[in-house]
Amino acid sequence: MNNFIGILQQYPELALFLVLALGFAFGKISIGNFKVGSALGTLFAGVLIGQFHIEVYPIVKVIFFDLFLFATGYKVGPQFFQGLKKDAGPQLILTVVLSLVSLFTAYAIGKIMNFDIGTTAGMLAGAFSQSTIIGTASESIQRLSLPESERTILLNNVAVAYAVTYLVGTIFIVWFLSSLAPKLLKIDLRSASKELEKKLLGKTEDDNGLASAFEDWRLRAFKVTNTKWVGLSIGDIERTVTESRIFIQRLRRDGKIIETNSATIIQEGDIISVMARYKVLFEKLTEFGPEVMDQELLDYPIANRDLIITNKNVAGKTLIELGTKYGQGVKLHKLIRTGQEIPFTAETIVNRGDLLKVSGLQEDVERAAKSIGYIDRATPDTDMIFVGLGIMLGGLVGLIAVTVFGISITLTTSGGALIMGLIFGWLRSKTPKFGRIPEPALWIFDNVGLSTFIGIVGLSAGPTFISGLSQTGVGLLIAGLIVAITPHIVGLYFGYYVLKINPVILLGAQAGAGTTTPGLKALQDSAASKVPVLGYTVPYALGSILLTAWGPVIVGMMN
Repeated sequence: MNNFIGILQQYPELALFLVLALGFAFGKISIGNFKVGSALGTLFAGVLIGQFHIEVYPIVKVIFFDLFLFATGYKVGPQFFQGLKKDAGPQLILTVVLSLVSLFTAYAIGKIMNFDIGTTAGMLAGAFSQSTIIGTASESIQRLSLPESERTILLNNVAVAYAVTYLVGTIFIVWFLSSLAPKLLKIDLRSASKELEKKLLGKTEDDNGLASAFEDWRLRAFKVTNTKWVGLSIGDIERTVTESRIFIQRLRRDGKIIETNSATIIQEGDIISVMARYKVLFEKLTEFGPEVMDQELLDYPIANRDLIITNKNVAGKTLIELGTKYGQGVKLHKLIRTGQEIPFTAETIVNRGDLLKVSGLQEDVERAAKSIGYIDRATPDTDMIFVGLGIMLGGLVGLIAVTVFGISITLTTSGGALIMGLIFGWLRSKTPKFGRIPEPALWIFDNVGLSTFIGIVGLSAGPTFISGLSQTGVGLLIAGLIVAITPHIVGLYFGYYVLKINPVILLGAQAGAGTTTPGLKALQDSAASKVPVLGYTVPYALGSILLTAWGPVIVGMMN
């Protein structure tokens, strides 16, 4: 055993990978709706292995944290700048209010309980399950004019307070959003969600993972015998059925299959391949003539692609406008925004950076992509020039200090990486020719970056963790609960009675403002609906920035 400990001490990189392995294993543990998660799991693993006094160079921690923050900004950048438009005003105001209340509540509790700077910063990070505060606050603590030994104690106390209050904060927010908040608003969450679904979508989602056997879009073959359609072009026919989109993509003439376009003229006896909604096929398109079985005609390849919206003339338009102008032959299956699937209707407005999962003939999909943005093609390459320059420039921005009410505040180099990630992510959504970070690489930057940082924090705090925990005791648990409760209660009533936000959207917005994905998942499970996510994306983008910025701010206030 001593030999093993000696190896870990001599080769700290091995200890770090052991922490990651154990941390992700711990992170899979679930108790009810509460899941430990990789961040808290690696902190516990780091504290555990840290009992062996493992020393890792501090620069390693900073590098991985900067990668994580840049990736965070990159993901939410397009949505953040889109959210600055006036139509998202109430959600932005709610996020600012909730974030400010969280900051001042943590400050007040820190002063009342006589907590030190590190404990207060860690309490704010844990109560809001926002690991980024650990990094930005720690950087600010490193700059304080204090003896090295005192700074070390403060840094270790950040980890202790985070670990204790994270449990309280996460469990409370999950319970609050899914159970307590609907009762405080005197609504039945499930009924309210179904009502909103009907209003927005014209239908409701099925419960218990069940899906309807009904398939709306159908592909059929008809023999044209009605002279009403003879002599018309395919474009004319497709425009005739105004109440729904139809696609005529191939036809058989004199026994031969012909690929068509909008100018192709229909002749009597043609067998045409028609794709349309079931109701349209049933009520309208039998006018063509008898339906026939022609498997060869109907058996053609369909391209399934992800389209990213970047065209500024398309952003702000409804899906029906896009479909009518650019979507000939293209079906939309899913709309993804900030990593979350968004329920949609024909009237749903699209934003820059939205991902549309579509299918259709290859040429139709490529034509649509050129008009609205680009096809997100699967490639393993990451633009590291883009990433490296982004983090470097962000670090320079983060060094700028601003004095507010006598308090010197700086974003820190890591906070600058977040800001530059936002800007670079937005630029990528406008000009997709550079700056690609594929999903697997983004996952590494995001999850491994944060977990490595948190794991090293745990390793550093390990030797003093138990003694620090014994000093704070139950008082820190109660303090963390108050810091978690107060902002969400204030935000709930402010959003409902002052901003007049729909209660289902409001609860999703609170999950976003608190940057709590577990809270959103619990809310959707309780509502048996995905519609709360409609309030989540914009507040999540702004909340990520504000809560990260509170790290150096709370250090300055407490100092």
